[in-house]
Amino acid sequence: MLVPAVLRPARRRIAAAVAVPLLIGVLGACGYGSERDSAPKGGKNTTAQGKALSADTVRIGYFPNITHATPLVGDHEGIIQKELGGTKLRSTTFNAGPSEIEALNAGSIDIGWIGPSPAINGYTKSKGKSLRIISGSASGGVKLVVDPKKISSLDDVKGKRIATPQKGNTQDVAFLNWIAQQGWKVDAQSGKGDVSVVRTDNKVTPDAFKSGSIDGAWVPEPTASKLVSEGGKVLLDESTLWPDKKFVITNVIVSQKFLDQHPDVVEAVLRGSVKTNAWIKDNPDKARDAANAALQQLSGKPLPADILDPAWKSIEVTDDPLASTLRTEADNAVKAGLLETPDLSGIYDLTPLNKVLRAAGKRPFDAAQLGKQ
Repeated sequence: MLVPAVLRPARRRIAAAVAVPLLIGVLGACGYGSERDSAPKGGKNTTAQGKALSADTVRIGYFPNITHATPLVGDHEGIIQKELGGTKLRSTTFNAGPSEIEALNAGSIDIGWIGPSPAINGYTKSKGKSLRIISGSASGGVKLVVDPKKISSLDDVKGKRIATPQKGNTQDVAFLNWIAQQGWKVDAQSGKGDVSVVRTDNKVTPDAFKSGSIDGAWVPEPTASKLVSEGGKVLLDESTLWPDKKFVITNVIVSQKFLDQHPDVVEAVLRGSVKTNAWIKDNPDKARDAANAALQQLSGKPLPADILDPAWKSIEVTDDPLASTLRTEADNAVKAGLLETPDLSGIYDLTPLNKVLRAAGKRPFDAAQLGKQ
């Protein structure tokens, strides 16, 4: 999705900071979106009310994408702001994980919704000092979509040109791992081999598919549904490759400094996240429409129904961090040769989430031995 072109002073401060090197390839960080008071125009409960918590303001970051349904809906509907009381919620949108990690490390955001690969990158490069994963947010929503005139079975993928969003990103690693399981060979750095892995920005992939320069793509929603609307066929849903058909696609991360200084604010944001996920599950149609309204405000146009509806159905919001799947994704990146073996011990701090869950009468979650020691 496109982010607004207007650049705020916050971006200039971020751009002046030292960029965080990445462990996984060159991921091509994109620009920041506009910082704004939450929620998007047309949303609800947009003003802070009551007594502030230990911080006057909390700054969150997320993508204008339905895999980030929790903050899209929770921000637009004012659910997160309500839990913060007099503490003002400010949000910034991003369209690439590396730029969000950079903003977190620069102190320009405090809490972010992000995919597993950037979270692993940020944690390992800082030797565990910069961030913690504090909650899950979404599972699923990744598919292999192909041109049915060129590919009619999984065996037909061999020898074809298949796009992934970025070298070393979550979908790229998943596709390389699937290729290896077929017994095929691909050089992870160049993408050349029995399958040509073509690293292509999601914004460009639909046009590349229409022009025939790629034969398919292993991509997240809503890009997958965009390809289907252009005549593509879903050949494989990645969720079928995972136990219980669940794997982490979006986490919630927090600056370690902010967590240490403002645990009450972190808990409030997580209460808002948990309540948002419950509202989405109880009101799927209203939540879908709220997410699309937020997308319209952020990107300039809503998603059409033939793209939005199937994409929305394939995403499952969840408080569960699905920690074991993050470990598997990291292991797959190591096997592909895109990541040195990381020390992920302590990457999770589920203490505030589990406190919120217990208070709501819900079961706590486990960090798969990757929790705070």
